[in-house]
Amino acid sequence: MRIRTDDEVYRVDAVWLGPPKATFPWRARYVAWGVGIAVFLVVLTVERQLGVGFGFFSTAWAFVATIAITRLITSKISHERPLGAVFTMWLRELHTPRERPRGDGGAVTATKLRVRAERPLPRNKRRPAPVRYQPSPDTSRARRGRAAAAARR
Repeated sequence: MRIRTDDEVYRVDAVWLGPPKATFPWRARYVAWGVGIAVFLVVLTVERQLGVGFGFFSTAWAFVATIAITRLITSKISHERPLGAVFTMWLRELHTPRERPRGDGGAVTATKLRVRAERPLPRNKRRPAPVRYQPSPDTSRARRGRAAAAARR
């Protein structure tokens, strides 16, 4: 036996195709028309604030930008996530408190690093290292002898 879900009910979009017997060649949900009109007015306002004059080409570009923005917004909207929920989520995301990054140190600090005033020279240009005192083999043998004698006692 096959159990059918109620998904078919939600697959039907509330779509206005245009006036009777003169439909548009595209499908747009009612919410898309409302969002599109609001976005178009905002885009025209932004154009005027930027100093773009009102003309055919500026209005055409505003229309193209409106379509792109409306498609972006309505791609996030569905029957499970309505426009009000998306808008509320956006506002909460915008106003939520953020963790403030601190620049005052942490686990790793640079206080233990030595900084030299002059650059180190390559090996072939360095001065020869001073000769250090090297104990003779007899001295080290004598020390070993004393340590071994002390251990035997």
